[in-house]
Amino acid sequence: MASLDAIGITSRDIPESCRFYRTLGVNVPEPPEGEDHVEAVLPNGLRLMFDTEELMRKLDPDWKRSDGHPITLAFRCKDAADVNATFARLTEAGFTGTKEPYDAFWGQRYANVEDPDGNDVALFAPL
Repeated sequence: MASLDAIGITSRDIPESCRFYRTLGVNVPEPPEGEDHVEAVLPNGLRLMFDTEELMRKLDPDWKRSDGHPITLAFRCKDAADVNATFARLTEAGFTGTKEPYDAFWGQRYANVEDPDGNDVALFAPL
């Protein structure tokens, strides 16, 4: 069976995407000027890859940005207080919170934010 090694995010603005994920706590390197691909390795070994729309069109001339949220990236926080703090840190940095932290019926503290490209990012911790 194949194993998931990386998640690719097509970015309108790689430096802004890197700033969002850095604010979230991901160790994303500063992208060199004009770079069309940047990678960050998460503690569990999974890679987050950021590619420009221009690179995607080079790879696939028919590529188009989709509407809506085809995926959600879910980030586990240490505890409920960390969900609140992470949400506050991101929104205070100017990123859009789409659902403020709340105690979900399935037993988690949960919140949602959007990354700069409109991707849904969930923050959660067990209650």
